[in-house]
Amino acid sequence: MEAIKTEKLTKYYGKSRGIIDLNLTVDEGEFFGFIGPNGAGKSTTIRTLLGLIKKSSGSGRILGMDIEKEKEKILSCVGYLPSEAMFYRGMRVRDILKLSADLRKTDCRGEAVRLCERLELDTSKKVEELSFGNRKKVGIVCALQHEPQLLILDEPTSGLDPLMQREFFAILRERNKKGTTVFLSSHVLSEIQRNCTRAAIIREGSLIACDSVEALAQTNAKRVTVHGEVELSGLTGIRNLKKGEDGVSFLYSGDINALLAVLSKSNVKDLAIAEPDLEEIFMHYYTDGGEEK
Repeated sequence: MEAIKTEKLTKYYGKSRGIIDLNLTVDEGEFFGFIGPNGAGKSTTIRTLLGLIKKSSGSGRILGMDIEKEKEKILSCVGYLPSEAMFYRGMRVRDILKLSADLRKTDCRGEAVRLCERLELDTSKKVEELSFGNRKKVGIVCALQHEPQLLILDEPTSGLDPLMQREFFAILRERNKKGTTVFLSSHVLSEIQRNCTRAAIIREGSLIACDSVEALAQTNAKRVTVHGEVELSGLTGIRNLKKGEDGVSFLYSGDINALLAVLSKSNVKDLAIAEPDLEEIFMHYYTDGGEEK
């Protein structure tokens, strides 16, 4: 069974585009990445899936349940972390965690204690006393403490320091090994590359790629870094050219022999040819004729 499945899922805000004809499938047990810059449609997709906003057309199912007809059942077995979690002022962290558990009619005290210890979250503090990062931790515990089948996380690490980010992903990997499906929306590509097995890329409300992270990172382009005085005029297949004080760096998808022939005529002090990272691959999907879209 699929954890998430959409068919031509569409959401318009009046005449403004939200998401268009989204066909997405996430299998149970996957650690799935959802990639795109701010405004691409990531949060709209998530809110539509969870029934927080009403779809314009198309269909969607979570854990086999219709996103409109069975919204309450869906919410009972999903852990959701919004990009910005909001809480009632005046409440202490422990009261928020208890309220979240009570709404689900679940005793989460043991798991809440374990999560708070690992995330170094002080449950005696009031919401208004918390930093943005600590408010994010409260949202994480609320999303995870009832040990849901599916975690839907929208930009979960914003506000967390690097050590807490590391601990957070360690927790997610542990959950995933036990069978929890993780759907991670992010624009931090290193998070996707390190943790996800598959990912989808969204641009202007439409999916433009969906594959294993390994396959998405494969391309005939290479990252070429040359130190020395180099003349590249007449060489085709160059993108993302960056000039430094002692050389150049660029993505190259042309004939490697042509590149070597050009470089042989230059004063090359050092040369490195490597596979591009996922961020550079991502920019490939977001450019058209070298211009960012």
